[in-house]
Amino acid sequence: MSEMLWSVVVPTYNRLPILQKCLAALEKQTITQSYEILVIDDGSSDGTVEFLTANRDLYPHLRLLTQDHAAAATARNYGIDAALGKYIAFVDSDITVNPEYLQAHTETLAQGEKVYSYGRIIDTSNLESPDSEAVSAVPYFTAAIFDTCNLAIARKWLLEAGKFDTGFFQYGWEDFELGMRVKKLGLKRLTCAGAIAFHYHAKFSIDKMPRLLDLEEQRGRMSIIFYQKHPTWEVKLMIQKTWLHLALWGILTLGGTLNDRTLKPLLTWLCDQGKSEIAMEIFRIYMNWYTVIWMYRNWDKESKLLFND
Repeated sequence: MSEMLWSVVVPTYNRLPILQKCLAALEKQTITQSYEILVIDDGSSDGTVEFLTANRDLYPHLRLLTQDHAAAATARNYGIDAALGKYIAFVDSDITVNPEYLQAHTETLAQGEKVYSYGRIIDTSNLESPDSEAVSAVPYFTAAIFDTCNLAIARKWLLEAGKFDTGFFQYGWEDFELGMRVKKLGLKRLTCAGAIAFHYHAKFSIDKMPRLLDLEEQRGRMSIIFYQKHPTWEVKLMIQKTWLHLALWGILTLGGTLNDRTLKPLLTWLCDQGKSEIAMEIFRIYMNWYTVIWMYRNWDKESKLLFND
């Protein structure tokens, strides 16, 4: 029996509606070589396991794995360990991909031995048809070193790098931290123009603001772990813990006076006008300020709690 070429690792937690879109797209791949789709259910309570178990005929490439609810890093590591493929593609469960996705990554990885492949990510709030978003002809570039929304790599390099660090127990940075270790192995990131991921986000609304700010606080806390493992200027720039970022977001938010409370009337009006995307981009400015100022105010205290200093 020939070696399976691809294992697509899809961790999921309570995302059944968009997960169905994700799996349907992965089942439509044009590649002729063998592949499997590993869904790692992270303790979902929305009927994900029951649905996938009852509808196995819809997903012939699917292998379903389950675990108690834990961090995303734990789920991805479970997928890496169970994978049968030579290559692993990471696709989050709020992602749909184009039919040429795996073939494009295959061709990109064939360009060298010590490489990994990174594709285009397009945001969408269209749950019914997430892959209907227009794809720009402008060449794609991102500063992200290891983003699991659309990334492919040989399994052996993940094992050699040590897989994801499960010490990242909240949202943020576990993929970038692994990327730092992959980089130290001498791997080069190649852009894969033909692999397109459509990243679904529910439309911005006022009631989502507390949750968004909570995620930014989690990201700030995980930044401490990230920097403790890689105390470099490069990582400081990634996590935005520099005076430059403090000044930039401070200026744009007037020192934080443009915040969730003062912006609420404007954001509400924009949402009512059907301009939730614009509202989200405005609120994102404050979110950046929130994260940066949270780190500067809580870094020492949180470091002591995290590392028992």
